[in-house]
Amino acid sequence: MALEDICSFKDKPLQRWFPLSALETDYHNLELESLKTTQINGGIPQHIFMPPFPPTNLFISRSTSRSAPSNYSPTVERPFPLTHGTTTLGFVFQGGVIAAADTRASAGGLVACPAVHKITPIHSHLVVTSSGSGADCMLWERILIREIRLYELRHKRRLSIRGSAKLLSCMLHPFKGTNVCVALTLCGWDKEGGSFGMVIYVCSDGARLQGDIISVGSGSPYAYGVLDGGLSWSLSKEEAISLAREAVFRATHRDAYSGNNVDLFHFMN
Repeated sequence: MALEDICSFKDKPLQRWFPLSALETDYHNLELESLKTTQINGGIPQHIFMPPFPPTNLFISRSTSRSAPSNYSPTVERPFPLTHGTTTLGFVFQGGVIAAADTRASAGGLVACPAVHKITPIHSHLVVTSSGSGADCMLWERILIREIRLYELRHKRRLSIRGSAKLLSCMLHPFKGTNVCVALTLCGWDKEGGSFGMVIYVCSDGARLQGDIISVGSGSPYAYGVLDGGLSWSLSKEEAISLAREAVFRATHRDAYSGNNVDLFHFMN
């Protein structure tokens, strides 16, 4: 569908698609023809499209209640409680932006994998640190990569970090109250962030927070203890890298769900 928009194909869509707003409305009564259209793409609306999806209230009741609507089956309970653990952080200093994370993937008391990449390059100006469910985080990171690329193709300019965070927040908000567990920290630099970059946190209920220092995960209290004691705006590149590595290391020392190695990215103007 997106490629049809970009290439201005005249063919009509083979199936009925709905915009993101359909998640908050009764999609049975939504009239696609009432949306704004352009002549260049054969009448196909210029929106972010998603397949037909049940309204949010039905989706939430399906996940949280035994008395779900008759046309939906209740969620199957897991045989064990789903627990998450990690340590990720990002902060801004005079030399740019630092993003760091451990590499342990845990499933309760089990170390599922000792070498997971929790920092994902999204674009040339942006990386994302992930905490929560590994499968959910990987899916939404790929969705974000796709949407940023499509935005660049459509508008001939790069989507800013604030714009990327807002887009991700809007896409995640309809899943508030469900079993989706995503906590992503966007770290990078662009013109909107001035000469030093920015760090923005987005979670699966749609919350979006920006700050100079953000740490997420079960090991974040220990990481904050190190960062609050050593972080200053005037740090050199070497000092900032050493501080980030030390913060993750101390967190892995105290938090059983974090461990193994430290991945680190540095962004600068």
